[in-house]
Formats: sequence, structure tokens, C-alpha cells
Amino acid sequence: MAEKEKLVEARVYNVNLSRVYWGRRTNRADRAVKLLREFVKRHTKVDRVLITNEVNNYIWSRGREKPPRRISVLVKIVVKAEEEEEEEKIKEARVYLAPKKFKPGKVELAAKK
Repeated sequence: MAEKEKLVEARVYNVNLSRVYWGRRTNRADRAVKLLREFVKRHTKVDRVLITNEVNNYIWSRGREKPPRRISVLVKIVVKAEEEEEEEKIKEARVYLAPKKFKPGKVELAAKK
């Protein structure tokens, strides 16, 4: 039961997290992670969103009460399919911190050999 992964698309998004500052301050970083997950799910129409530790650590870098106001993320959309059953395909979005050189929109990534 080996799984095949296929990179479908990669996009860079600038996500505005200032909305989490409207509520109480004791759990702003928690809400920022949830907001990021919902944003990616809404814009990519995927089944599952995986946020890397790098992004999570960046959101939590200034503590629970003062997350960053905005974050630039690179989202890679991957389709997973098992060899035996091609009908069962799972769309998954992986969220990474975007390098400074990428502008928002579609990104062409170099294929690793």
C-alpha cells in the first residue's frame, strides 16, 4: 500500500491575521493558527491542511498574546493516491513560510531530481 504523491500547484498568500486582535488577548495565537487553517482550506478547496512547525513557531514567536499581524505563506497542494485504489484521492495543502523573493500568486517550483 504505497502512496503516490503528486504536486498539483504552489501558491504564495499574504494572510492578514489582525482579525484575531479583536477578541480577548489570552488566546490570540491559537486563533491565528485556526484562522490560517480556515483561510488555506477556503482558498485551495482541499480536504486536509498541514501547517509546518516553522509557520507555527513564527506565529507563536512573540508569545500567545501578540501574534504577527500578517504572514506570508507558501502553500503546496498535493494529491495523494494509493496504487491499488486510484479512486480514493486525497487533496492536501502543506503550508510553509514563504521566502522573501516570492510575490503573492502562483509559483513555479524547480523539480528535485
